[in-house]
This record gives sequence, C-alpha cells and structure tokens, in this order.
Amino acid sequence: MGEKQSSSIRPAIVLFDFGGTLVHGDAWAMFMRARYRRAWWRALPLIPLLPVLIPMSLFRRGRRAIVRGLVRLALFGIGENRYRALAEDFGRKLARDTRLFSRAGIAELRRHMHAGECVLIVTACEETLARTILDELGLGAIELIASKLAHGRLSWRIAMHCIGVEKAHQLALRGIRPPWDVAISDSLADLPLLAAAREAVLVNPDRRMLKRASARLGRRLTIAEWD
Repeated sequence: MGEKQSSSIRPAIVLFDFGGTLVHGDAWAMFMRARYRRAWWRALPLIPLLPVLIPMSLFRRGRRAIVRGLVRLALFGIGENRYRALAEDFGRKLARDTRLFSRAGIAELRRHMHAGECVLIVTACEETLARTILDELGLGAIELIASKLAHGRLSWRIAMHCIGVEKAHQLALRGIRPPWDVAISDSLADLPLLAAAREAVLVNPDRRMLKRASARLGRRLTIAEWD
C-alpha cells in the first residue's frame, strides 16, 4: 500500500466512515443494547455509580471511559469463540435489514470501487461485527480498519478504539499517509480525517456540524444528502 501511494500513478485513496455514513446508526451500539436487553442484570453494578457517571457523561473523556466500562460488563464471562459467534450472528441479522443501510452511500462506495480506486472503511465499530456486515453485503473484499477488542481473564476490553485521530494513526501504520484523495463521514469526530483529504464529504450534516466543518475545511468541503 505504501509503495502504491508513493507512485505517481497510484489509484486514488478514498476513505469511508461506517456508522452514520453507510449504516443508519451505530452498529456497535446496537449490539451492546441487544446484549443488555438479553441480560439486563449486567447493568446492576452501574446503579450505585450513577451520581458519578452522569457528570462524567458531560465530557468526551468521561463518555469514553463509560463506554469502556459498559463493554466490559456486557461481555463479562464470554469467551473468544462465544463472542465471535454472537458478533457474527448479530452482524448477519443487521445486514438482512436493508432499511438500516444508506442506499446512496453503498452506491457511492461501489462506484469508487468499480473505478479501481483504493477504498477503505475506517470505523470505530468493532472489527468482527463490521467485517461480518460487509461480508453479508457482498463487500467482503474491501479493506477494513476497525476498533479491536482484547480478551482478558474474565471479560473483554477495547484494545484499540478507532476514532478521531486514531484513524489517521491506523492508516499510517499501513503506509497510508495524508493527503488522501477523498474522505467521507457524517461525524465531526472525523474532522482530522476530513481535514487531511483533498476532498472532504460530510454526510447529512445539521447546521451546527456544517458551521464547524466549513470553518475547518473551507472549499474542500462537499455536502452529501444520503437516504
């Protein structure tokens, strides 16, 4: 990949976000909610901590700490084979619901692929879940960079959260360095990725998002209204 990028005839590099861009919503959050619906008792340890957790949720770092704790509780006592089976089963079920996916977004993804461009999905979604969904959608050949879990003695932890500046770091580890040709996302968390692109595409932004993105990206910003 690094050699292709350094070549004057390398294919264009096009980066897609996943949740909110190709998927209506957050697939990983859907999976977590499903885990808690099936085993509501896993959330009981959080009840005494609510006076602390509520103020924490007001800050980005606090929200990320809460997410890490929720993941540990949701997957407590689940082994590696069982986790993979659960994630794959959930991913296949999601992929069968066509209403959950952006038709325009998937069509744009396929257009870039058919043009022979180097297309990658860079997402905060967990790798097994995201890969299963892509496989079910017939997009198994696409390169995926996603968050990773690590299994401990009793539960799982987020080993690499592919969000914000971490996305650019993960791309660099694969020899893909800015500027990339196109970056497409629905989230301001991806401003570092969008800012490093020759063309930045913001999907379905509200006014606040558009104002912040425009201030950072200027004329490189394109707006996409996707169903």
